[in-house]
Amino acid sequence: MITLEKVNKVYSNGLHAVKDVSLKVNKGDIFGIIGLSGAGKSSLIRLINRLEEPTSGKIFINGENILEFNKKQLLERRKKIGMIFQHFNLLSSRTVEENIAFALEIANWNKNEIKERVAMLLDIVGLSDKAKYYPSQLSGGQKQRVSIARALANNPDILLSDEATSALDPKTTKSILELIKKIQQKFSLTVVMITHQMEVVKEVCNRVAIMSDGRIVEEGGVHHIFADPKNEITKELISYVHQQTDTEIDYLHHRGKKIVKVKFLGTSTQEPIISKVIKEYGIDISVLGGTIDKLATMNIGHLYLELDGDLSAQDKAIELMGTMDVIVEVIYNGY
Repeated sequence: MITLEKVNKVYSNGLHAVKDVSLKVNKGDIFGIIGLSGAGKSSLIRLINRLEEPTSGKIFINGENILEFNKKQLLERRKKIGMIFQHFNLLSSRTVEENIAFALEIANWNKNEIKERVAMLLDIVGLSDKAKYYPSQLSGGQKQRVSIARALANNPDILLSDEATSALDPKTTKSILELIKKIQQKFSLTVVMITHQMEVVKEVCNRVAIMSDGRIVEEGGVHHIFADPKNEITKELISYVHQQTDTEIDYLHHRGKKIVKVKFLGTSTQEPIISKVIKEYGIDISVLGGTIDKLATMNIGHLYLELDGDLSAQDKAIELMGTMDVIVEVIYNGY
C-alpha cells in the first residue's frame, strides 16, 4: 500500500530530519511510528502526502511513485489521503458542518451530495447535534472528531494521524482511539499514526516502527516489539508503560533470591511453567505481581517471580523457563 525506499529529508537550515528511511505499510494496517521529540516522525508522515518534499528516495502508494506525479495527479492522490493534526486545524469562522463540507466544496461536489455526506459523517463521529456549532463552542475531543470527519470527507483509502491525541486528556484520548479503530474497520482504511505515546500504539496499532535521530531503529508487529524489544530506545519507550510496576518490584529485592519477569504472549499460561520448574528443581517460587498489556493484536502478560533455593538451581530453573513458550528477563540476580 505505502512503501518508502531510502527516503531522506534535509531542510534548508541543514537539519537532516529523515535519514535513509525504508518502510512498508500494508493495506489495512494501523501502523504506528513512535519516537521521542525530535526523532523526525512528523517530517516523515508529511512526506507520505508530499506536504513536505523529500530530498531523495522514492515513495510508492499502490505501486505508483508519487514523486513522479505532476500537480494534477498529486491533487487527485491527496483527495484519497485524509489527515488529522494535533491542533485540529479547523476554520474558526465556519460551523462544524461547514468545516466538514469545505473539502467537498473544493472537490466540486454538488450541494445535495455534500449535505448527505456531511450528515453521514457527523453521525459516524457522534456529533449530529453539534452541526451548527462553531469550533470555539467545542471541547478538544469534539474538535478532533470534527477533524476526523473532515479527513473522511472524500472517501480516502489512507488516513494519516500526526499526534492527534497528544493534546487530549486520557479519557478523551481513549474515545478518539476507539473512533479511529471503528472508522478503520468501517471504511477499510490504512492508517499511519505518529505519536510519542506508547499507550496509543498499544491501544490501536498492529504494527509499529520506532524512530530515533531520523532513522527507523526497530520495526515489527506490536506484540513482538512489546514482548521482546531489541533497541535501547524501544526499551526506554516501553519502560514508561511499566514504570510503576518495575519501581514497586525494586523494593522487594532479597539477597540470594533472583527475581525474573516472565512474559506470556497470547494464550500462553503460567501455571504449567511454574509447577514444572518447582517439580524439576525443588525451588520455591513466589509471585510478586503482574500486569497485562491489552494490545490491539493480542494480550501480553507480565509476571514477576521471586525464586528461592540453591542459586545454581535457580539458574537452571531460569534456563528451563527460557526453553518454554515465554520470554524470561532476570531483573535482580540475587546479590
